[in-house]
Amino acid sequence: MKHFDSLLRITTQEIQDILQTAQDLKVGLKKGNRPTLLAGHTLILLFEKPSLRTRISFETAIAQLGGSSLFLSAADAGLHGRESLPDVARVLSSYSDFIVIRAFSQTLIEEMTKYSRCPIINGLSDRSHPCQALADIFTIQESFGDLKRRIAFVGDGNNVARSLAVAAAHMNIPFVMSAPAGFEFHSQFLKRLHEQFPNFQITQEPDPRKAVAAADIIYTDVWVSMGQEAETEKRKSIFAPYQVNEKLLAAAPGHVKFMHCLPARRGLEVTDGVMDGEHSIAFEQAENRLHLSKGILAWLANKTAM
Repeated sequence: MKHFDSLLRITTQEIQDILQTAQDLKVGLKKGNRPTLLAGHTLILLFEKPSLRTRISFETAIAQLGGSSLFLSAADAGLHGRESLPDVARVLSSYSDFIVIRAFSQTLIEEMTKYSRCPIINGLSDRSHPCQALADIFTIQESFGDLKRRIAFVGDGNNVARSLAVAAAHMNIPFVMSAPAGFEFHSQFLKRLHEQFPNFQITQEPDPRKAVAAADIIYTDVWVSMGQEAETEKRKSIFAPYQVNEKLLAAAPGHVKFMHCLPARRGLEVTDGVMDGEHSIAFEQAENRLHLSKGILAWLANKTAM
């Protein structure tokens, strides 16, 4: 059974298929076409963490494709004590065609894939955010017309950064990680990337101005992710030199685009001037979460837009 739990367990061709279906469905939607590819299908969203884009993009996607969705919190589903995880997985997957999980731990998602009778979609975990990463690749392709680009990620080497690096590796997009010491990519992650993608160009440059000097895309994310609130003041101090502001943007090529997965902490990792400026495509990214959600669901169901 196919799952969408990690970009390290999916082929480049499969990613290209998802992107193409997403593109076809987006073009069709703009023309008023809403093919009911998933009529009669049910999607369950099982979330430990709150969400705006992940929840609404999938709920809207399944509705526009003719199906329906149900939302469950961890408490609703009986996780963490009331029922065993294998039992929850078996029951929920007997009622639905897809399950999107937004979890604190990648382990929970991996355990669900062992027992589920329907595809599991990783809607975010502590280690990865594959739905976001494919929406990012889709947005880069749409914005530039090709993927012959260079990405500079400025900030924390977190789940979003890791998934974006894996997606970039699949599409052979050079990637520069610029983070303060202790927050860059771990050597084990880099080793895994090089083993799977030996020709992938990835570097770590602690100086953000040097990192963006040849970048086509500057990407950032929050400095404090959910679950790290106790580190807020410490992280604010450490990451202050990594703010994406007008001065940093000026160090990049004039055609550079700015991306952010949202939510943004304006005045911290990014200034209003950059977020709302002419270089920003952050809200195009947000819209494209919908179209990628459709592409993922259709791929899992072996459906195409044509």
